[in-house]
Amino acid sequence: MKADFDWSDLAFASKKPIRELNATFIAAPRELSARRLAQLVKRYLPLGNIVIGVAKEPFVLGFEGQPQFRMLQLEDLAEIVGKVRVSSSPNKVYVLGYSQREQKYLFEKNGFKRAVFVNGSWKFMFHTSETFYALTRAGVPYEQVSPFADEQEARDYEAARQPELASLATPAAEGPLTEAQMLQAANQASKASYDHSYQTGVVLGRKADQGYDFVASTFNKVVPFQTYAWHNGPSREVNFSPPGDLNHYDAVHAEVELIVKAADEKIDLDGTTLFINLLPCPSCARMFCETSITEFVYSEDHSAGYAVQLLEKAGKTVRRVVPENNHQEEV
Repeated sequence: MKADFDWSDLAFASKKPIRELNATFIAAPRELSARRLAQLVKRYLPLGNIVIGVAKEPFVLGFEGQPQFRMLQLEDLAEIVGKVRVSSSPNKVYVLGYSQREQKYLFEKNGFKRAVFVNGSWKFMFHTSETFYALTRAGVPYEQVSPFADEQEARDYEAARQPELASLATPAAEGPLTEAQMLQAANQASKASYDHSYQTGVVLGRKADQGYDFVASTFNKVVPFQTYAWHNGPSREVNFSPPGDLNHYDAVHAEVELIVKAADEKIDLDGTTLFINLLPCPSCARMFCETSITEFVYSEDHSAGYAVQLLEKAGKTVRRVVPENNHQEEV
């Protein structure tokens, strides 16, 4: 199957072929089941033609290689597009191929009468994206919809990918690990998260003769199940909340997940070191003051270093390690 349109051809050419369709545009979505695709087509086809976008990249930008962020592929559309084209419907389904970075340009002169965005198909928050501002300037109404046919499909999707993601929870190397390896393990653990605004990973270690022994790892987990926000709508996006709003947030922080795990598995925190890719937020820093974890090692700053000051006053050691150039900073 070949796309009907390619933005690389249309970008500096006439937009008339698409504009005349007066179509509903379904922006390049993450992977969808055949059942969910059929639902979307059935919903929008009676309203007119449909143009479905297909990203040229295999994953959502910023989540490369992560199975829960696979994008819909051209071949996934072949069956539904073929069925509509041989049907008696006066409206048809067309396919537009483009790079995700080009999406913000698609609403200028293409005459879409509405746009549909499938949750989980972008990084960060939709209402802070360039695509959102392009829609606003063009006056194109839009909807955000679930990538799943129903809640059971959402839960089944998480369960199907759990074995692949579970392998990220344990470091690949055996024996005592270096600081760099522990931070890499924290970064790997973060990739099991379905939070598309930011993925945080934590690894707990205990000092050994030649580094650190791995104790446990966690990540910021969307609750009550990982696909919940995508199916029901990310709460920050539904409420147009700012990035740091914890009242509208769908995940449990990785740090809290660690404390819960330690309690459930009776892990002794005394004298341990916590490795995390992002400096704990103020709420988590206050919580850590009440634990017996003695050392915190992080890569990226947060909240103007609030956690550093607070944890140090609580008698903890806090260090920043930047893995990219192996330069270590004592903070």
